Amino acid sequence: MIFDILTIFPSMFTSPLGESMVGKARERGLIEVRVHNIRDFASGRHQMTDDRPFGGGEGMVMKPEPIVGALRAIAANGPTAATILMTPQGRLFNQETARRLSRLPRLILICGRYEGVDERVADYFTDDQLSIGDYVLTGGELAAMVVVDAVARLLPGVLGNEGSALEDSFSEPVLEYPHYTRPRDFEGLSVPPVLLCGNHETIRRWRRTQALLRTRMRRPDLFERLELSPEDRELLEEGKN
Repeated sequence: MIFDILTIFPSMFTSPLGESMVGKARERGLIEVRVHNIRDFASGRHQMTDDRPFGGGEGMVMKPEPIVGALRAIAANGPTAATILMTPQGRLFNQETARRLSRLPRLILICGRYEGVDERVADYFTDDQLSIGDYVLTGGELAAMVVVDAVARLLPGVLGNEGSALEDSFSEPVLEYPHYTRPRDFEGLSVPPVLLCGNHETIRRWRRTQALLRTRMRRPDLFERLELSPEDRELLEEGKN
């Protein structure tokens, strides 16, 4: 899969996209990440990518010409792409969106800055607008990194254990169960005995119970969307005791 990222701060991506899972996936040729400097497509001696807003107001707005110029220049280099603007005004990015995007051959991510991007870019040159949360960042670069990471880990071969992605939190609207590893006892805190019993069915039921209880307590909004099976209802009842 190919990720094209449009930004005015390309050096921000050097370390995050060169380390850990994403870095290894790039080395193995499982994904390709191309970072494009929007300034390279700006005209004039100063290569300005922003200007004052029409109608007045504080701050600056990213100009349409450099962004659209970048989009047109890279469009022919690779398969057809979905173009996404990272903006606080976008739809909330979630696991289902990550799964949908992971089925595409190529993504172009535009990193907004300042007061935002000229609305004509958003209206006529993008396929979608995404936000990673109800808060404002200084730019879309961190949000784009989140999208690349979340999407890349769903691609075949990227994770060492293909089953890991299936058990992640939000693979369904339920948080993941708690995890423990060695040592068995740490500063007087012990691993739950059920995880040491060796009975896989007992462990499975305990983990499902913990996941349901954790979701109900921490994310009641998700719990309300969950379609409880008869076993789920039984486990929740047992969890009261």
